[in-house]
Amino acid sequence: MLQLTPQHRLLLAVKPVDFRKGINSLIALCKLQLNEEADSGTIFVFTNRRKESVKLLVYDGQGFWLCMKRFSQGKLKWWPKAGDTTYKISAKELQILLYQGDPRRAAIMEDWKSVVA
Repeated sequence: MLQLTPQHRLLLAVKPVDFRKGINSLIALCKLQLNEEADSGTIFVFTNRRKESVKLLVYDGQGFWLCMKRFSQGKLKWWPKAGDTTYKISAKELQILLYQGDPRRAAIMEDWKSVVA
């Protein structure tokens, strides 16, 4: 299981992605469409058009991980609307999103002390 911490930088790719894409295609998408380096340690989160699945792409210093979750019932209750190419999200918000919740409606406490310099 991927351990998420407040220090992680997480970006949602707002535009839906063709889920036939694998690691190499998503790396190219990060660079060409999101203007981000895929090997930066950022966790990239993608969804498909029907919002029934999500994929996470992350580089751990030795290689890339591609994780996929297909919901057994329903679909995502929330995803950012078109406009920006990416949407920054916290680790807490991502966990709510992965459980098909709406992170904007969750009463999430702010981090008591920032650990990022």
